[in-house]
Order: sequence, then structure tokens, then C-alpha cells
Amino acid sequence: MRVKVVGPCASGKSTLVERLRAAGYDAHQCLQEHSYVPDMWRRVNPPDVLIFVDARLETAMRRRPRSDWSPEIFAEQRRRLAHAREHCDLYLATDDLTPDQVCERARAFLESRRGTTQAELNGEKSPNI
Repeated sequence: MRVKVVGPCASGKSTLVERLRAAGYDAHQCLQEHSYVPDMWRRVNPPDVLIFVDARLETAMRRRPRSDWSPEIFAEQRRRLAHAREHCDLYLATDDLTPDQVCERARAFLESRRGTTQAELNGEKSPNI
């Protein structure tokens, strides 16, 4: 199962992908927040599961202080992420969660999907055999 993780800067994408890979998942981060292509997340190596990790601007600035971040830049990232957020399989607000908690929630969700066919993931009925 290919897992793709998207979200604004400093929301926890890299950390979650690193931990999921260490646990044996085929996890990848997509820097959708920097792309002008709204559905880049599904065009390049389409995932079986899309996880959206989110954080408020205040949280992002606390996690990764940068002098060039502004509400306008963060709003633009959110605009670029709108398609992914609308189509995600799992949404996780990471502001009040530790990296361990984020990973635990993602893994629980992925385990609940294990054994699900690609057709079922796409909303199609599986043929009865």
C-alpha cells in the first residue's frame, strides 16, 4: 500500500513519513504546498492512501521559526493544498499532538485499511468469488 503524506510546511510530514517507513510502510511525502498543480499529489506516483497533516501558522512558526513566513504565505499554501485536503483519506491536525501520537493515529488508520483491495479503496465493489 503506497501512502502519501501532504500538508503545510512544519505540519509534520517528514517526521510522519520517516516513522511510517521505519515501521515498514511504503510512505512518501508530497510537497503539494509548493506546487501550482492542484492534484500533483495524485499525478506523481498516485497513492493508495492520502494522509493530510495540518497545523496552524502559530504552530508552524514555533516548530520552524522563519522570518519570511506570513499569514499570506501560509494562506497560499492552504490554497494549494485544498484539493488534497478535500480528497484525503485521513486528516490529522497535529498542533496538539506529539509526533508519536500522530504516528500512532496514522498507523491505526492504515492497519484498518490493510487487506482492502485497490478497487475497494477506489469506492468500487469487489467481485464475489
